[in-house]
Amino acid sequence: MTTNALLDFTDLPRFDLFQPPHVTPAITQLLDDARKTVAQLEQSEAIGWDTFVVPLEAVTERLGRAWGVVGHLNAVVDTPELRAAYNENLPKVTEFWTELGQNLKLFEKYKALQASAEYTTLSSARQRIVDNAVRDFRLGGAELADAEKVRFAEIQEQLAALSTRFSENVLDATNAYELIIDDEARLAGLPEDVKQAARTSAEREGKTGWRFSLHFPSYFPVLQYADDRALRETLYRANATKASELGANAEWDNSPLIIDILKRRDEEAKLLGYANFAEVSLVPKMASSPAQVIQFLNDLAKRARTFAENDLAELRAFAKTELGLAQLEAWDITYASEKLREQRYAFSEQEVKRYFPEHRVIGGLFRLIQNMFGVEIKLDCSPLWHPDVTFYRIEKKGKLIGQFYLDLYARNGKRGGAWMDDARGRKNLAGDLQTPIAYLTCNFTEPAVIDGVKKPAYFTHDEVITLFHEFGHGLHHMLTAVDELGVSGIAGVEWDAVELPSQFME
Repeated sequence: MTTNALLDFTDLPRFDLFQPPHVTPAITQLLDDARKTVAQLEQSEAIGWDTFVVPLEAVTERLGRAWGVVGHLNAVVDTPELRAAYNENLPKVTEFWTELGQNLKLFEKYKALQASAEYTTLSSARQRIVDNAVRDFRLGGAELADAEKVRFAEIQEQLAALSTRFSENVLDATNAYELIIDDEARLAGLPEDVKQAARTSAEREGKTGWRFSLHFPSYFPVLQYADDRALRETLYRANATKASELGANAEWDNSPLIIDILKRRDEEAKLLGYANFAEVSLVPKMASSPAQVIQFLNDLAKRARTFAENDLAELRAFAKTELGLAQLEAWDITYASEKLREQRYAFSEQEVKRYFPEHRVIGGLFRLIQNMFGVEIKLDCSPLWHPDVTFYRIEKKGKLIGQFYLDLYARNGKRGGAWMDDARGRKNLAGDLQTPIAYLTCNFTEPAVIDGVKKPAYFTHDEVITLFHEFGHGLHHMLTAVDELGVSGIAGVEWDAVELPSQFME
């Protein structure tokens, strides 16, 4: 019998055994298990922490971990087979979580626990979990009438599908675009490592010349360094219009999806009794109201506007007198800014890269963390989803406290941007400690390959900051000492507070 990798919860995710056909049977089984547990809890009189919260958490965690692996792989190694499996099961998973959030019997049990004598004996962490659950049931539509619950569930399924399609359109538009340059003269101004990366990209696709894509490490250096204004404009427009009504392929146009998402969010808010979706969004956050957020943004804009206008006027004057650009266009700003910085400070981003080879950045980051937090970071072994991925463990006084995957480089089939996500949260159930695991994902410039030999990667200063930022999220998740799954690490933290550790690491 073939082992289903998604049903192996003994330790690390089995990326080496995973196959897209595993998704449907695994998710079906886990959904069945979860629904059976929910039905048993509905019939039970128990409302205590150990007899109610723990068994519900256990079965939903297994579903969340398995679906989390599917979602992660769908974001970093997208294939037609995996995408099809993900989209086939997304409505089923969404339906379950919506059902759970609308379950009036479970909602009443949480409220009863919140009002019970046992609640006063719970730790602050457990009380927070109960309070969050009561809040989330309300946001999940548990108090709606039956007809409204049906419509609310439809909206949740539609929003999940729309969000997924939106991301797929951006990924497909990014992957589909390429610009082949045959004349090296058009690459004047580009650093040698950027040109070499473009050459390697072309060779990988079986083409001659230099190949540029809409992956950030490919197109952004062109905007920053290329003397050829037309080349900058071409890549700028391609990136700015991807997955839009102005893009190259109407199939990937996200414009109607945005309208659909906004309409359904507004309807969801109205069903829950809120004036707009912004109010719904802020319920689990620290900010008290949309008005407070708008006031903050307006105040920030007011304070920054004069400085921004002065900077722009100075840049326009420099571009006109020094670069011969009578009209500063959007595709000129990054280029002109780099030239101004070089003239004023004799400082170039490209020169700085020489001081940030990958081994030095990673080594320096690890030493900093080890000195600050009294931990050790060691290379570890785990099944991986791509050869460029590495895996590490964090120990404190010789004991494992967390592990993480590091996936640094941009590639086709990988969603753009940088993010941290959890593969597993920390919990300590009757002395059985489960340590946390994090995914740390970036999209940096991959190492160049020259004559079949992979050269060291060099990071820009912005890439170093991004790495430290995401590692801050990872540390938040992995260094937690909280034993309750629902509030350990990043779990249960307000989204406008969760950025504190990442900003601190920057």
